[in-house]
Amino acid sequence: MSTPPIQWYPGHIAKAEKALQAQLKWVDVVIEVRDARIPLATHHPQMPQWIGNRGRVLVLNRVDMIPLTMQQAWAAWFRAQGDLAYFTDAQHGKGVSSITQAAQQVGNQVNQRRRDRGMLPRPVRAVVLGFPNVGKSALINRLLGKRVVESARRPGVTRQLRWVRISDQIELLDAPGVLPSRLADQEAAFKLAICDDIGEAAYDHQRVASTLIDLLGTLRLYPPALGALPPRGGESEW
Repeated sequence: MSTPPIQWYPGHIAKAEKALQAQLKWVDVVIEVRDARIPLATHHPQMPQWIGNRGRVLVLNRVDMIPLTMQQAWAAWFRAQGDLAYFTDAQHGKGVSSITQAAQQVGNQVNQRRRDRGMLPRPVRAVVLGFPNVGKSALINRLLGKRVVESARRPGVTRQLRWVRISDQIELLDAPGVLPSRLADQEAAFKLAICDDIGEAAYDHQRVASTLIDLLGTLRLYPPALGALPPRGGESEW
């Protein structure tokens, strides 16, 4: 008998996504936060639609949980896709200052366009988006230099949208973790479960543990340096 697929789309996420659509019109830049361990599995398919013509800052958080060789390989892979990835450890503040600088650069461009139209400059408005439990709230707290939004290493802590001001130059919208309403890619869904980026109610623990054991077995077949490399073509990131 086949087991049910991994699916998790709690009501607070559905409600937050509707509220997000209303707030996006005020946003200048999207800070997309992904899990550095599984950056492809934590990319929301609607992200390009949400970004639109806005600026984007790509953040791969939890860099402390991957080896340096993997960080370097992912950085090169994203560069080949035309993206600049910023690696952070939001829990300890590593790499966070570069996110502020990147967002401010976008803000300078926004305000230059305002000046060109005879308008006064204003703080850049950014939204922090990503899957549950990838470290968005921890990143915001580091950007603020104090604990303002609740942060914990479990999915579903942030449940409402909230604007917070970092400085006179930047305002941030903290949004709950967003997930596709249906996880069509079950290989990616297992990675979310293994990395605790999805609610525990979504999956069977024994099944996920068994999948992890099988995965670790396949990784032993390859040298560590090769196992750390990002995908080529249609290959998996693991």
